[in-house]
Amino acid sequence: MVMANSQLPIRGKRFLCTKNFSLQPNSQIIMTIIQILPHAQAALNITAVCLTMAAYYYIRRQNRTAHRAYMIAALVVSSLFLVSYLIYHFQIGNIPFAGQGLIRPIYFSILASHILLAVLIVPLILVTLRYALNGQFSAHRRVARWTLPIWLYVSVTGVAIYLLAFHIYSP
Repeated sequence: MVMANSQLPIRGKRFLCTKNFSLQPNSQIIMTIIQILPHAQAALNITAVCLTMAAYYYIRRQNRTAHRAYMIAALVVSSLFLVSYLIYHFQIGNIPFAGQGLIRPIYFSILASHILLAVLIVPLILVTLRYALNGQFSAHRRVARWTLPIWLYVSVTGVAIYLLAFHIYSP
């Protein structure tokens, strides 16, 4: 939530927001949206975990219709996450991690593996999806065996990073 007289970083600049938010039209709305994006991203990641797990549950029971519906929903939710993530980081940049001591190497290890696998998961999801749409289900299964656990890891570690950076060790 935007607080009166608070300073908010936007693309490397700081703007002083007063009670009337007279910087520009709708600046209060824009700032509020940008500030809630990390929280929304965590909710989207949790939702993606639930949807992919439900999809896995249904495919294990040979219910392709439910599997397809849950996977489409997971893809939509993850796409919304990606768009909101890019908007947030384009506007705000990186937030320095405030934790000190032993938690720092733990946090940065989780962050490094998260970033590496997040870059890898996008093409993996697209290849897995392409095989499914083309009816190449043996190839789809073969790639999905890698895609699912990586997708889940990226989503769960995304929530862990959010909790560490924004709640447990908030700046």
